[in-house]
Amino acid sequence: MFYDVVVVGGGPAGSSAACTVAKSGLSVLLIDKSEFPRDKCCGDGLTTMALRLSEELGLEIFNLDNLEVVDEAVIHFPSGRREVFPLPGKGLFAAVVPRAEYDLALIDLARELMVDVRLGHKFSSVNFDGERTFLDIEGLGEVETSFVVAADGAWSPVRRSLNLGEDLSRGEWLAFRQYISGVETDRNNLHVWFEKDLLPGYAWSFPLPDGKANVGFGVLKSKHSSASETAQLARDLLNRDSISETLGGNIKSEGRQTAWPIPARISSQQLTSGSVVFVGDAAASTDVLTGEGIGQALLTGILAGKAIKSGGNQKTVTSLYEKSVRSHLVADHRMSVALQAVLTHPAGAENALRLASLNQWSRRNFARWMFEDYPRALLFTPKRWKKGVFDSEGAYNRKLNL
Repeated sequence: MFYDVVVVGGGPAGSSAACTVAKSGLSVLLIDKSEFPRDKCCGDGLTTMALRLSEELGLEIFNLDNLEVVDEAVIHFPSGRREVFPLPGKGLFAAVVPRAEYDLALIDLARELMVDVRLGHKFSSVNFDGERTFLDIEGLGEVETSFVVAADGAWSPVRRSLNLGEDLSRGEWLAFRQYISGVETDRNNLHVWFEKDLLPGYAWSFPLPDGKANVGFGVLKSKHSSASETAQLARDLLNRDSISETLGGNIKSEGRQTAWPIPARISSQQLTSGSVVFVGDAAASTDVLTGEGIGQALLTGILAGKAIKSGGNQKTVTSLYEKSVRSHLVADHRMSVALQAVLTHPAGAENALRLASLNQWSRRNFARWMFEDYPRALLFTPKRWKKGVFDSEGAYNRKLNL
């Protein structure tokens, strides 16, 4: 059995790679050990970048039943002060949708593009024979391919199969998530709390329909290395005065609380090996400043797909992918690391947020920057400047105007 490309992992990184390649007419096999829909520990937030890339792929976002459009963010300062940061009105700049629903929609899109999707099949091993690559897949046997896109997460079985040793922490961030219900209608906005004991991390409440929300927090593991400490933070999350007073007295937990490590070291991660390219969490592509990863997963998947579509041998394709990732993400990663040092201290976070909230113009542009309307380091990378880059419309604007 031969496919031009085999994608291991059906999350946003894998699905976006599969869709991108399939549009060129190449044969694509996408496997995942799980059946979909499946839950994924995540804040469920879609940034402007994630929404634009979803639109580029052809995803009909407004067909998702539990999509919640966001037009402003309520930011809670370390001092307790709160400010509203509005997003522009042209197009979609932020939204929330459960990952189980969003990921399934991307899988369905891949099927529509004639990707051979095989769920419930686990990757076992990969072997090379010159330019030929063979994968052993449980339930399918041996599959030959020209390229492998490893979109198999922070613990990447493909990376382990290739003996690419790494530290065991697997993540710079640690995220906790809890679904809740009973949020009062007039309080169900998008909230971000920069709590002193979480910095440079933060807590969030991302709204969902019918008074529900995704509530959680993300912390740097280097600042909260004790498992017992982070577990206690998770247990007490909904009891924090700042959160309970904001969301109302009738909130109730739904389902279990989940936790997940988030890798964020794109500048040092090995991105390719032979015919294999790593994307998403397997490429440690998460934004180290915010822990946001859906947009980065989509971007690396699309970049991998475009590199493969360009043709050429393994070296040409993998070199193009590595160059593309460096161009799109590495400068922003380095700036995020620098800003993280400022946000680690309550005074630094407080002053940065006060500066961002000086006037309506600064609030709106901070919100656009926060939701990845443009790259983190755009001001310092002039080669990426182009007309309209600082005032472009959001995603799906034509759909909103129909």
